[in-house]
Amino acid sequence: MTLLHHTIDGREDAPALLLGPSLGTSLRLWDALVPALARGHQVVRYDLPGHGGSPAALPHEPTVAALAALVLELADSLGIERFAYAGVSLGGAVGAWLAAHHSDRVESLALVCTSARFGDPDPWRDRAARVRAEGVEWLAETAPARWFTPGFKTTAMARALIADQRAAAPAAYAACCEALAAYDLTDRMGAITAPTLVVAGRQDAATPPAHARRLADGIARSTLLEIDGAAHLAPAEQPDRVLRALLDHLGSTAHRDGTAVRRAVLGVAHVDRAVAATTPFTAPFQDLITRYAWGEIWTRPGLDRRTRSCVTLTALIARGHHEELAMHVRAARTNGLTVDEIQEVLLQTAVYCGVPAANTAFAIADRVLAELEEESPS
Repeated sequence: MTLLHHTIDGREDAPALLLGPSLGTSLRLWDALVPALARGHQVVRYDLPGHGGSPAALPHEPTVAALAALVLELADSLGIERFAYAGVSLGGAVGAWLAAHHSDRVESLALVCTSARFGDPDPWRDRAARVRAEGVEWLAETAPARWFTPGFKTTAMARALIADQRAAAPAAYAACCEALAAYDLTDRMGAITAPTLVVAGRQDAATPPAHARRLADGIARSTLLEIDGAAHLAPAEQPDRVLRALLDHLGSTAHRDGTAVRRAVLGVAHVDRAVAATTPFTAPFQDLITRYAWGEIWTRPGLDRRTRSCVTLTALIARGHHEELAMHVRAARTNGLTVDEIQEVLLQTAVYCGVPAANTAFAIADRVLAELEEESPS
């Protein structure tokens, strides 16, 4: 079995997020979004057949279903049973087909600048025939007008994506055009049960916002977002806005991950008490710290938990947050800091945060460490 070319970012134990590209582009379409998405997910990007690093041949007839089968083969090879999926244009059509026909595999769905039906099939068949006869250079020349708003056409990212179009294998590109010609999910949109985000670029001439509205109207658990200043490749042209929408859409995962890390660091009993004490008034704040502090910051790969404990202790001492300090002395021991290492952190704060602050910190830490010693089994 020859798999689609792909890259993987993020932790292996994180929830999987598959990202599908648009026709004529490569996995670089998602470059600007991957660092943030990979903080909470195992991000798998793939190239369409004959695009980027993927082999050119489709193993079956050229249909979106055949492309979706290749994506499932890739997921299976990586041991990924369930996944979130986001895709642009043809990559979005693949995700919608998977969600409609394999609802047990797709946990959530984001459809970006795509459609349930990409217009009349004849123009796609005509394009396929011309590409087989002439190659793809003429498409690279017309891509800026089809893909981008005028102000974005000369950027480095635009040039890189146009280079992807120029490098696409003609036969594979033509086959993908024929897949789009045959694609019609209009009568199957109701079968999509995954929570779905639909994103449209307001300046998208290839799949205008009306296409996105039809998707949102046809998918029960859907949210529609229209982004101004974006044409057909919104993740490249408006990466921050698409990223924020995706992170909000995937927020339930961030909350789940944040809860797990919070319990691991602060202790199950402490977190359960905090959750039990939540009121309608404090619920938004509890959600904020779970998603942002624990789900976004404490899960970042750049620092290990021991180091994050050192930084946290120092900050709490500097600001005089004594109740939080006591809690994080316990957390520091959970995260693997020794008593001697905690002592060193506190001595460091005496120099940079002030002796009175460190004096109070030593008293609090001494009490907490004594309590931990009493609680430990003999």
